[in-house]
Amino acid sequence: MKRLRTILTMIALCFSIWHSAAQSLPTNIHSGPFKAGHIQGIALDKKNNHIYLSYTTMLVKCDLQGNILGSVTGLIGHLGDLSFNDEDGRVYGSLEYKNDAIGKGILAQEKSNKSFLGTFYIAIFDGSKITRQGIDFQESDVATTVLLRQVCDDYSATAHTSAGDFEHRLGCSGIDGVSFGPKFGKSSGKQLLTVAYGIYSDTNRTDNDYQVLLQYDLSQWHKYEQRLTQFEDGMHTSGPIKPDGIYYAYTGNTTYGVQNIEYDKELKVWWLAVYKGVKKEFPNYSLFAIDGTSKPRQKPLKGVDYIKRGAVVELQQHLPQQNDPATGIGGWHFGLGSTGFCPVEGGYYYISHNYANREGQGSNLRLYRFSGDANSPFTLVQ
Repeated sequence: MKRLRTILTMIALCFSIWHSAAQSLPTNIHSGPFKAGHIQGIALDKKNNHIYLSYTTMLVKCDLQGNILGSVTGLIGHLGDLSFNDEDGRVYGSLEYKNDAIGKGILAQEKSNKSFLGTFYIAIFDGSKITRQGIDFQESDVATTVLLRQVCDDYSATAHTSAGDFEHRLGCSGIDGVSFGPKFGKSSGKQLLTVAYGIYSDTNRTDNDYQVLLQYDLSQWHKYEQRLTQFEDGMHTSGPIKPDGIYYAYTGNTTYGVQNIEYDKELKVWWLAVYKGVKKEFPNYSLFAIDGTSKPRQKPLKGVDYIKRGAVVELQQHLPQQNDPATGIGGWHFGLGSTGFCPVEGGYYYISHNYANREGQGSNLRLYRFSGDANSPFTLVQ
């Protein structure tokens, strides 16, 4: 309670400053429509007032008025959530090549009979080179990639459980959410890349009820970065053998795991936006927050009998939220954020409202303010 009062007092004292800052922010950034998949994530370059948007098979660079400054096309994998790295000025995104329903759908759109058996990369885009529309991902030097071996291993593994054998260890469907922030348990310090698993929504198993979060120190990643040649059997395998940390957040099963993850350095939480789950024993919230200051604890993992103990990160308890007494899980039925969620600082956020019409897929990035309300944590700025 004391921590909550401190946070709310800080918000009250800073509100006038936040309000002044918001005057310079567009309340709506319109994007699209594009002949591509739906919007997956957004990343803000605050220094240059640029925003990047992932449309599944293309990356779009805009100014804050929504004017297109450039785009990267030609991806035949699933480009998911994005995060901007202030330290090197580049955009990082999750990139999947897989043979499930999502992967095959993308490949079918590209008129290809190729299928990729679970290969997962971080794509790193140099925004300074995105100066025109239609830059080809494969033929240009605009992006490099790094393979995530841990994800490939979990995706391809068979989990041997007391309830039987299941494909995809921990329900891993690949990756989606990515964000920069400190090591779990610390509120500041070296910025690590956090990558969140996608998780299959299988109601017949119990080992898929955690969000799995990998953290990577990027200081040596330059030696792994390579351009990616798509369609060929020789897609590169350059990447770290293991992450620097593997963490588990008990939220209950969700549909395809964490879609967007963002570290909020002011509230000191990690926001997790998901497609809500369908298991009836869980509250199935669509938004969660991890306490960024709580030190991970080694614990047995509920329902996971093939992992003895894991580093569990706790959901936050200091911000007003809804709480499920049966499971002890807290969160919000917010309904937005899974297609784009980005803190702007000062208590403001851009949150995607995606749409589709005959001309394709698009989004309106609406400006929100943190409200501290247990039923609706963000208020739309008009």
